[in-house]
Amino acid sequence: MYYAVTIATLITMALALGRALLGPSIYDRILAVNMFGTKTVLLLSVVAFLYGRPDFLDLALVYALINFIGVIAVLEFIRGSADSDGTNETAGD
Repeated sequence: MYYAVTIATLITMALALGRALLGPSIYDRILAVNMFGTKTVLLLSVVAFLYGRPDFLDLALVYALINFIGVIAVLEFIRGSADSDGTNETAGD
């Protein structure tokens, strides 16, 4: 059963990677990269269970935090570059 979960996770990771490469907008690509990171955490957790290595769960938690901080940083960078170009003007600014 856990091998089926591993295969399904690898398939969804491949689909997310395809969306990250072919996404129509930058936000679709960022969302796909975030999903790929989340699936990586899930895959690390399943592998940790299959091989009886609980230390992989620590790696999964660290990877989840890095994924979260990385996505937030990229979104802030894109927002900052859009604000400096004048293309992302909001009514509140």
